[in-house]
Amino acid sequence: MKFIKSVFHEMHLVIWPTAKENRRDTSIVITLTLFFVVFFAIADWLIHSLMLWFVK
Repeated sequence: MKFIKSVFHEMHLVIWPTAKENRRDTSIVITLTLFFVVFFAIADWLIHSLMLWFVK
């Protein structure tokens, strides 16, 4: 029971992010994810094209 009380106490000490900070962080994550998706898709296509050219 002491553990549960200490967990609740610690949760009250946490500084939770604001809605604005959550939106900012979420948009950063989504933007970076899309950037890396495009980057790796282009890299994959280039490697695939080079390998096909090399094999021929």
